Amino acid sequence: MANTFFQFKQFTVHQEHCAMKVCTDACIQGAFTAQYLVDKPVPAILDIGAGTGLLSLMLAQQTRAAITAVELDPAAAVQARANFAASPWADRLVLTETDIRDMAAVCPYDFIITNPPFYEQALKSGHAQKDQAMHATNLSYQALISAIDRQLAPSGEVSVLLPYTAFENFRALAVVAGFQLREVLNIRQSVDHGFFRTVGIFSRQAGDTTIKELAIHEANRVYTSDFTSLLTPYYLYL
Repeated sequence: MANTFFQFKQFTVHQEHCAMKVCTDACIQGAFTAQYLVDKPVPAILDIGAGTGLLSLMLAQQTRAAITAVELDPAAAVQARANFAASPWADRLVLTETDIRDMAAVCPYDFIITNPPFYEQALKSGHAQKDQAMHATNLSYQALISAIDRQLAPSGEVSVLLPYTAFENFRALAVVAGFQLREVLNIRQSVDHGFFRTVGIFSRQAGDTTIKELAIHEANRVYTSDFTSLLTPYYLYL
């Protein structure tokens, strides 16, 4: 049985009512994105598909932004709202329970972060809440890109976490929509494994792409120094 909460250094994520629990690759996305945003002017951030609220909380810890998190699932929305309220940044975190496709584009966001449903074509588990969180049934890659395009300021950027094998498909769709890949982090489970996840940061501004790699573990299952450095601000026992 998964833990009902995950304790970080500055906040706690309760997750008993969420289909998708706290996972290492999402923590990497949050930490990598927060590191990217250091010293960048991002007054307003949008988190699409907030789940437990993990990514919003990680960015709140490292930035001064006002963060709006959007979550479609009612149980996850209640959980994220409670996690926000219990955090040190409750005054900068807002949870909106809605479908991002229905959300009005009232004020463009300076930055968007999303850990979207991964799989466009894959066998489902039969668990409705988990399938909605994992499979792009309700929100395809194309629909997600359209929502990002509608909500993002002209000079804004977006961070996306996807499986390594699916990322190129998303990137190709993003390019058609006018987005350029500016920074990418390819992630391995260990130094002996191939890549399994990718974090990409996109912009509408043309420019070179910076490519980085991260292995979570050494061959002996000890965390690598790069992983430890990235997650030390968050993980309780690093």
